[in-house]
Amino acid sequence: MFEPTSDVTVFFTREPVPRETVQLAVTLPTFRRPEHLIRTLESLLAQHTDKTLAIVVIENDADSLAGAMAAKHFLEDRSVTALVVVAHQRGNCHAYNAGWTAALAHYPALEAIAVIDDDELAAPGWLTGLVKVSADTGADLVGGPQVPKFESGAGAALIHHPVFSPAYRVTGAVPILYSSGNVLIRRSVLDAMPRPFLDPLFNFIGGGDSDFYRRCKTQGFCFAWAAEAEVIETVPLRRTERDWIRTRSLRNGAISAMLEHRARPDAIGRTKTVLKSLALLLASPWRGLSLWRRTGLASAAPYHLQVALGRLMAEAGIVGEQYRNPEKN
Repeated sequence: MFEPTSDVTVFFTREPVPRETVQLAVTLPTFRRPEHLIRTLESLLAQHTDKTLAIVVIENDADSLAGAMAAKHFLEDRSVTALVVVAHQRGNCHAYNAGWTAALAHYPALEAIAVIDDDELAAPGWLTGLVKVSADTGADLVGGPQVPKFESGAGAALIHHPVFSPAYRVTGAVPILYSSGNVLIRRSVLDAMPRPFLDPLFNFIGGGDSDFYRRCKTQGFCFAWAAEAEVIETVPLRRTERDWIRTRSLRNGAISAMLEHRARPDAIGRTKTVLKSLALLLASPWRGLSLWRRTGLASAAPYHLQVALGRLMAEAGIVGEQYRNPEKN
């Protein structure tokens, strides 16, 4: 059973079946989105799986507890195994770490953990798709697409912008994953990886998931993509504004440079990363034009330039903490 600590406490539990029988847990971190959290939970209750399922909600706003209270109110009258914990240290990585650690400790027979965010809705067959691809491919980690659903007023063509488009298109083995917003992770991975799973350095930058996947790959774990296992991501209007997209693109570049430095921190490695950033900067005008022609989206043309600039800014220690102010994110 999960033992509370000063950093993570239990808010609510529901066990219509013995917790020792749970085979699959869906972890759901939440921060100041109680209304959408309920919609996410409803989409999870509509899932069908042969595995004994539990839902683990991680509240990351320890002051208001709006998400924890909404989850408790929703789950207490339903026949679903559930655990709601509070991660008292704020930050994306702290929330994920708290949820994964609690799930592993509370459900001893757990075989895998699936992850969804509180601004997403699981499509029918989401869990089935992730589990099936993991079984078919033997992959230790399986990702799926986060399909954006833009608020009224945003152009539907934005789905083709690299900031919003999925990393892969076809089901099957892939070299690596990038996002934790839609993923299935076998227990063997979490048992083998050192804790904390996600480095808190990335709490407000983002990229803790990419860093985790890079380290998993180094340990020999393999990845796959389940194109049919979609989640629908609600994208607020502010995230379609030019300034937000520019900031996200710069951040993507900064994270890529940071991860390359982590993989090769010696002088030769750092030099190669800087040279790669300069090469990407030089190539960005042509790559931008190619992206514009391919997508028909003029606003996508600066993306490669912004990524290259973000990489170079990271060399100077300038990395935007886009998650620091949630109201602006």
